[in-house]
Amino acid sequence: MKQVLLYCRPGFEKECAGEIQDKANKLEVYGFPRTKRNTGYVLFEFYQDSDAVKFTKEVKFSELIFSRQMILVAAQFTDLPSEDRISPILNELADIEALPRCGDIRIETPDTNEAKELLKFCRKFTVPLRQALRGKGILYSKDSPKKPVLHVCFTEPGSCFIGYSLTSNNSPFFMGIPRLKFPSDAPSRSTLKLEEAFHVFIPREEWDERLAAGMWGVDLGACPGGWTYQLVKRSMFVHSIDNGQMAESLMNTGQVKHHEVDGFKFEPPRKNVTWIVCDMIEKPARVAHLMGEWIVKGWAKEAIFNLKLPMKGRYDEVLQDIENLKEFLAQNGVKFTLQAKHLYHDREEITVHLRSLSNISPH
Repeated sequence: MKQVLLYCRPGFEKECAGEIQDKANKLEVYGFPRTKRNTGYVLFEFYQDSDAVKFTKEVKFSELIFSRQMILVAAQFTDLPSEDRISPILNELADIEALPRCGDIRIETPDTNEAKELLKFCRKFTVPLRQALRGKGILYSKDSPKKPVLHVCFTEPGSCFIGYSLTSNNSPFFMGIPRLKFPSDAPSRSTLKLEEAFHVFIPREEWDERLAAGMWGVDLGACPGGWTYQLVKRSMFVHSIDNGQMAESLMNTGQVKHHEVDGFKFEPPRKNVTWIVCDMIEKPARVAHLMGEWIVKGWAKEAIFNLKLPMKGRYDEVLQDIENLKEFLAQNGVKFTLQAKHLYHDREEITVHLRSLSNISPH
């Protein structure tokens, strides 16, 4: 096994490939990416068999910005016969000694309009293939959530990659995308960006503690209130900062205080804010530094914010802004965790989660 398959947003194959190349070089495992624009995936080929395995074990998926899923490729098919796709798959996988027994299967496609037309077929194909793989002992007889996940990624009707991901180092979501429904009473579709960020960055078992009712949040660049909505529906109180008008439905809750001021100049009237969220259209370096200042000053404990990407040099801009933010926090003695991800609901931007650990007592 020499290849690793990575899902990404179509049009961001270059950024995904550049990031994987950097991670491989730092790990001292070497190879090269195979990319084609707007395919929604990158295939990274290592020179040594063991290097692909080492990469998927040692590179933390949570630290990858532009990858939605990371799969160690076991086999590739380009001309599966339409009358019997299962037999060639079974015959090939049965001969791969390095393939672990898997606890689940996901039959997926890249996130392109052309590939997504195959999803109906993928759903129908899942049950018979799962049964056949269980019969051959490639899958456990029952779903086992702690065992590796077998992925079958169809790029065309007869073409697919087959491989596996580690449940301790992968995305738990089908196609690497959380399935969210737009709330009919939300003021804008941007609300899904913050909801997805909660799903990706905050473990579900910690929601009751870290997204608790009664907390105070601040939303910079709030109008008309898509991000404020996510905090309000969790029974938080919110300072919403924007010169524009907020949705009347949010103001009627009594949980929102609207401040028509510059988001870069606002200071919370009381130091009781847990969350600062920010989706301002502004230079990414400026936004990153502002979020760092909120954490350094102790004005908030956690931040989720978007960094708008330039037309060119997107990956380099992201690396520089995040590195500068980390240096600023370290210089000010702040212990922190930071994650960044190009989420499904992001477009020309990435979403960053920053959490101060300086005031958190150990359990």
